[in-house]
Amino acid sequence: MTDELVFYTNPTSRGRIVRWMLEEIGHPYRTELLDFGTTMKAPSYLSINPMGKVPTIRHGDTVVTEVAAICAYLADAFPRAGLAPPPGDRLRGPYYRWLFFAAGPVEAAVTNKALGFVVPEGRERMAGYGSFVDAMNALESAVSQSDYVAGEGFTAADVYVGSHIGWGLMFGTIEKYPAFEQYWARISARPAAVRAKEIDDALMAEQQKVAPAS
Repeated sequence: MTDELVFYTNPTSRGRIVRWMLEEIGHPYRTELLDFGTTMKAPSYLSINPMGKVPTIRHGDTVVTEVAAICAYLADAFPRAGLAPPPGDRLRGPYYRWLFFAAGPVEAAVTNKALGFVVPEGRERMAGYGSFVDAMNALESAVSQSDYVAGEGFTAADVYVGSHIGWGLMFGTIEKYPAFEQYWARISARPAAVRAKEIDDALMAEQQKVAPAS
C-alpha cells in the first residue's frame, strides 16, 4: 500500500507526542515498536533514521523524523483534521512561531536545566533561549493569550507545546505556573490525547511484563 502510514516508536519516548498527533488526525497507521540500543540501532532501522532514535514516521516513500517536523507534516498531509491554519492564513505565523519555539528554545532550556547547566552570566546572547527564565516567561505568554497558541482553534502546535508543558509539570523541569497548569488541563482532556495515553501506557505495561529480571 503506497500511502501506508507507519509509526516507529517506543512508549517511553517522545513518540508519545506523535501518538497523540496520529490519534488527532484519525488516519489508520501501523505501529512498529523498537527498543533502545537494540532494534533502534539495527541496520534496517538506521537506513530509515540514521540517528537510531524514535519517533519516525514513514508515509508511503516519505520519511519524517524530529517530533515538531512530524507534527507539522501530519497536519499538512491530513488537512481534513483541521490541525493547522491553511497556507496563506496569517495564523500560520503564530502556529509556526510557537511550534518551533518549543522545539528550539524550550527544549534546549529545559534539557540544560535538567542536566544542571546554567548559561554563564553575560553569555546569554550565545544561547538561543537566552536564559531559562526568559524561555519560561515567553512560553507563559504563549499560553495566556487565548485557549490555544495559534488563535481560537486547537492545532498541531498545541500538541507539541502542550506535551512539553505536560512533561515539564510532571517531572518538575517546568515550574507550575497557573497558566501552564490551566492550559495543560484543558488540552490533555481531548479524546485523542486520552486515547494516545491509554495506548502507550498499555504498551509500557506490556514491556514491563516481559522485561528480564535484574
